[in-house]
Amino acid sequence: MTRAGLRALMAVVGVTLLVAYFGAAYLAYWVLASLWAARPDPATMLLVVAVTALVFGTLSYAFGTRRLLSNLNATYLPPERASRLYDRIEEFAAEMDIDVPDVYVGAMAAPNAFGGVRSGAVVLDRSLFRFLTTEELDAILAHELAHLESHDGLVQTLAFSLGQTVAGVLSVALFPVALFATGLAKAWAWLAGRPEGWAETPFGRFRAAVDGVTVVVLVVLTLAVRAHSRNREFAADDRAAELTGRPLALASALRKIQRATEPGWGVLSPLYVHSDDENPIAEWFSTHPSLDDRIERLRERAAERGVRVPVE
Repeated sequence: MTRAGLRALMAVVGVTLLVAYFGAAYLAYWVLASLWAARPDPATMLLVVAVTALVFGTLSYAFGTRRLLSNLNATYLPPERASRLYDRIEEFAAEMDIDVPDVYVGAMAAPNAFGGVRSGAVVLDRSLFRFLTTEELDAILAHELAHLESHDGLVQTLAFSLGQTVAGVLSVALFPVALFATGLAKAWAWLAGRPEGWAETPFGRFRAAVDGVTVVVLVVLTLAVRAHSRNREFAADDRAAELTGRPLALASALRKIQRATEPGWGVLSPLYVHSDDENPIAEWFSTHPSLDDRIERLRERAAERGVRVPVE
């Protein structure tokens, strides 16, 4: 095939792609416009979106909990096998006016604990019973019960689900624009004789910018949810210090857990006792503040109570 024939063929392909993408973009726009025209009033529409997000978030919370307990090989710890532990939990629960949760013992990758799953459960790593004192274990339990009291696990899951829903709605709304930009970019590239470089054309960069809008919105919402999660960790620490009257016991427990191991960040639960990372950007996305910050804050709480704080 001659060079002129090849260029003509590429031009035909480019125009064909342009027409095909324009047609798909128009169809997508027509569908969305029809749905928008038939939309209910704004209040009802927002209610439908919110209810949908809440339903899917609740289902994710319920089924995710079962999967989490299964992954950790967590087993139920009956009261008769840990009467003192349950007695202490009952005391805390009575003061918090919450139901007494079930206690599970699991095999985690690192010494840890989390609470706020199901209608009420606390999961403890087996190793915690070996190296924490009674007062330190009480402080960890109080911290996890504080998450249950505030329904932090459910709130975090619902907030994440709502953020995903918002990002999904935005992505659907921008879909016709993305198709239109893609068609222009690919047609431009074929007409220029460089079909593989369509993403580098002006329209290709515009398509990337359209995709970036959804990503930015999702990242911003994620940062907001994670910031709230870190604040809830501080709040749970404060509540535990209030319940036990021993801020230093929780600080000591956290320090022992920190020294026992330095695990990487995980997504199994938004309510782990700790999740450390020295990377500043990673800290923005972390569900937990740094352990050093939490421990220093607890030491300050102890000093405010007139407790002598030992030098570390």
